Amino acid sequence: MQFFIPYDSRNIEFKNPFGSVAAGENIHFSVNMPRTTGCTGVTLIFVGDGGEESYYRLYWRSTDNITEWWECDVRAETAGLYWYYFEYTIPWGTGRICRAEAGRGCFSGSEEPWQLTVYDKAFETPEFIKGGVIYQIFPDRFFRSGEKKENVPADRILRDDVGALPEWRPDENGRIRNNDYFQGDLRGVEEKLPYLKMLGVTCVYLNPIFEAHSNHRYDTADYGKIDPLLGTEADARSLCAKAAEYDISVIFDGVFSHTGADSVYFNKYGRYGAGGAYNDENSPYHRWYKFGETRDEYDAWWGIDTLPEVDETEPSYVDFITGEGGVIETWLGAGFRGVRLDVADELPDEFLDRVRAAVKRCGDNYLLGEVWEDATNKISWGARRRYLLGAQLDSVMNYPFREAIVGFVADADSAGFMNKITEIVENYPPPAMHTAMNHLGTHDTARILTVLSGVRIKGLDRDQQAKISLTAEQRALAKRRLKAAAGLQYTLPGVPSLYYGDEAGLEGGSDPFNRRFFPWDDADADLTAYFVELGQMRANYDVFRKGAFIPLSDMLACAAFLRRDGDKAVVVIANMNAHEIDYTVCYPHADLIPIVGCEKTENGDLRVPFITTAVAEVVF
Repeated sequence: MQFFIPYDSRNIEFKNPFGSVAAGENIHFSVNMPRTTGCTGVTLIFVGDGGEESYYRLYWRSTDNITEWWECDVRAETAGLYWYYFEYTIPWGTGRICRAEAGRGCFSGSEEPWQLTVYDKAFETPEFIKGGVIYQIFPDRFFRSGEKKENVPADRILRDDVGALPEWRPDENGRIRNNDYFQGDLRGVEEKLPYLKMLGVTCVYLNPIFEAHSNHRYDTADYGKIDPLLGTEADARSLCAKAAEYDISVIFDGVFSHTGADSVYFNKYGRYGAGGAYNDENSPYHRWYKFGETRDEYDAWWGIDTLPEVDETEPSYVDFITGEGGVIETWLGAGFRGVRLDVADELPDEFLDRVRAAVKRCGDNYLLGEVWEDATNKISWGARRRYLLGAQLDSVMNYPFREAIVGFVADADSAGFMNKITEIVENYPPPAMHTAMNHLGTHDTARILTVLSGVRIKGLDRDQQAKISLTAEQRALAKRRLKAAAGLQYTLPGVPSLYYGDEAGLEGGSDPFNRRFFPWDDADADLTAYFVELGQMRANYDVFRKGAFIPLSDMLACAAFLRRDGDKAVVVIANMNAHEIDYTVCYPHADLIPIVGCEKTENGDLRVPFITTAVAEVVF
């Protein structure tokens, strides 16, 4: 019996529909048993996330000389996470069918249940995100308009050597200051909107733009002001309005788990006068923070004393961020179309609920969370999180997809890649899946070109990383791999996100080497042209908005899948072999029209070069 597959959660013969379901939606379960077992009964056991159990008897349906089918219909009426397995009865006892590899069931060797995500049937996510392309910008490093700025603090190091590395060395006191600025600004982003439109960008995600005293600006000093080096509120409004003319939306980074110590709220160094939580116990901001016996004993984000943590359950703080006239409402009212929540998994549910209410109160806006793991079963704050059940986040940054793509391109493990991708598609509700931010690189990861070159980064200190420079051979391999990875990124469910400069061939290790200035005078034209081609493909084929993901094959370093919506479909073939392949798409009477990365052979197959992701339209 160990070679017999009694159940497969990824096959609609066994579970229909595939994947997560809306609350109240009917689910048809089927189990296939060998006749030789003499099975007399099968029971489906549902376990709620709190441990409560429900039992559903399966009914005998049909049989042949070898197997027999048992089936039942179930409706989960309440949104939540559920786990399930099957028990069967045979003449010599009972046994379980549990989850093994790739969603398939087994009679022994596993006690793992299947996961079922049940989301709110009213869950909807913004249509303007679906089918598009996100472009992430680290504002100080993208483009500088050259406009003179007012009220710039004197302790900032302003740099004009835009081709040089960001400062990585500590100061004389051993402290990393992050106070060198290359002077990119919001007007600069606005000037480059035609370039972004050429790339097919439909949404710009800006790293923090509020006043702060580091170049990354994750140490907010004043949520009510644009950082003076980036411009003014008028510049922000102008950018959003001009972007809308190009059908591009702009979202901002909401950093709400901590502020800067050097801020109007905490004011540790007295930059903002005599007040602030650090200096005055009677300050209205004092109760936002968690102090010990002295003012120098306070909770800080990951122990970094320049980033004091806020108490996201403090009513005055919650109202300041999410209330009427609060931070979120103010900036969405200025023209932004959404918020990316920094460290969303470190924010309590009650606060996230209020954030969602504020974001949606202002219109059909996008709420994206930073979560690095599978967001449907994440545990933090001592509890299972409910990010994607329909009443909290719209979606998350899709780190599991990034890991699957990078691993496949580097190691050619096609089966592992397909399993990881299918697991996320299976677990995520469609409204969240179609709005997930699918990135290969961000401000928190090493540059994807360097990652795919094979050069070792992990374990190197900053001095060692500063010396990394790819050879011509390493760069050529990395470029080919990047194109293959991007082909997958742009065709899988969700929304591809391009980190500024990846399309221009920027190299670099981890922070701060992944935050170099955009090489406007030395961009890689070949890479840029490829990303333009991918962006045009996304715009031309509506199937990428909400089309189903249908795996076709995953063996011999090749993975293939369909994206299909009704009678519209494209096939994607990723060949990570060191040689070209001819791939046969087994759809009788279907014609194939190459789109990217392939050509059609005389007998109608698709010829895919080595280390390439090919895309072709399927005409039925």
